[in-house]
Amino acid sequence: MAVLIKDVSKGSVAEKYGIAAGDTLTKINGEDINDMLDLQFYQTGENLDIVLLTADGAEKTVKISGKDEYEPLGLEFETYLIDKHHHCKNKCLFCFIDQLPKGMRQSLYFKDDDERLSFLFGNYITMTNLTQKEVDRIKKVRISPINISVHTTNPELRVKMMKNPNATNVMERMREFADADIKMNCQIVLCKNVNDGDELRRSIRDLQTLYPAVQSASIVPIGLTRYRDGLEKAESFSGEDCKAVIKLVKEETEQFYRENGTRLVYLSDEFYLNAGMDIPQAEYYEDFPQIENGVGMVRTFIDNFMDDMDYHADAKEDVAVDIATGESFYPVLCTMADMAMEKYGDKVKIYIHKIKNEFFGGNVSVTGLLTGTDLVKQLAGNLKTDRLCLCNDVLSDNADIFLDDMTVPQLEEALGTNAEFYSCDGYDLLSGILKEV
Repeated sequence: MAVLIKDVSKGSVAEKYGIAAGDTLTKINGEDINDMLDLQFYQTGENLDIVLLTADGAEKTVKISGKDEYEPLGLEFETYLIDKHHHCKNKCLFCFIDQLPKGMRQSLYFKDDDERLSFLFGNYITMTNLTQKEVDRIKKVRISPINISVHTTNPELRVKMMKNPNATNVMERMREFADADIKMNCQIVLCKNVNDGDELRRSIRDLQTLYPAVQSASIVPIGLTRYRDGLEKAESFSGEDCKAVIKLVKEETEQFYRENGTRLVYLSDEFYLNAGMDIPQAEYYEDFPQIENGVGMVRTFIDNFMDDMDYHADAKEDVAVDIATGESFYPVLCTMADMAMEKYGDKVKIYIHKIKNEFFGGNVSVTGLLTGTDLVKQLAGNLKTDRLCLCNDVLSDNADIFLDDMTVPQLEEALGTNAEFYSCDGYDLLSGILKEV
């Protein structure tokens, strides 16, 4: 598939060799260019033969020599991927997007299932829409690691959970990747009385057979909102349920750890928080391979907060802040705030506010899914200072806007406060509180 070049970066290799906006890129060194992965793979090298079609339809070949091996050509296209996103065709019983209310911004409703985004940005894919041609390309151009939403290794159960007959071959596909030395990170969304218990044991043991090609796997609990009309019934995990899951995973991973030096499979922090159990020490998470899935994030926060208290021996000035957080993280943050106030005495006042996620129905307790609506409703009249500290996970990636489209200025005006945002990192938060950033 030929792709139209929208622009050429100033001073780039492409500009130097006369490639222009309006040209159509067809091949590099005899290989078809269909999307960004093809481009990134085949533009690597010092000498390239590039075949283009000019705006008037004439074919021309540009021979590039002496380029730095990994220097990009400097071509820009209509979309980042060049091609369209591959969207998810499953109807998973646990899908959070299917549980969103109507009327939110359109980008929130797009479900991607794109192997290219898995490689480029760490997104997880189910592999249910992969063709054999795409599988062969993954192996050929070395898309590794690839992140896979497994959920269960039982073929029949996986079809039931995803409502897609193409979901059966997860283990066969993963063995094919393993044989090609493609590394994989995996994810299991755990659903009560569905893929837990003996089914979870089976999945863990199957993934262990693919080590070391499978580098890590996380287990995260299903997230449920009140917007499940027309969807299959699902239950939340109770505190006792979470304790049982923790016990099972420990039983299935400890022997593997003794034999291989890695647990391979890890539980997200939510299981420990909901069970009321201590978060494991840093050593448990090894090199934190699944931290982006909320595995070890709380431990990292705690350790970094305490390290920063050691660094800041004293508060340089009197400070007072309000901090709003989700229900699950509230006990952790209260403990950290108490430690800071004990260390710094009267110079530091920290007021922690637990926000119930009423927008999504009360079963969602993580801080990153708090909305401006709930913050305003529950904080109005309850703030003690003119500084409100929030985790920046509550905002969209590219704008100062909450999930419900409330803007930061609107929040500040409604509450009569100044909002400050920090990463979910103990260093960042404490330094911000102390005005040391």
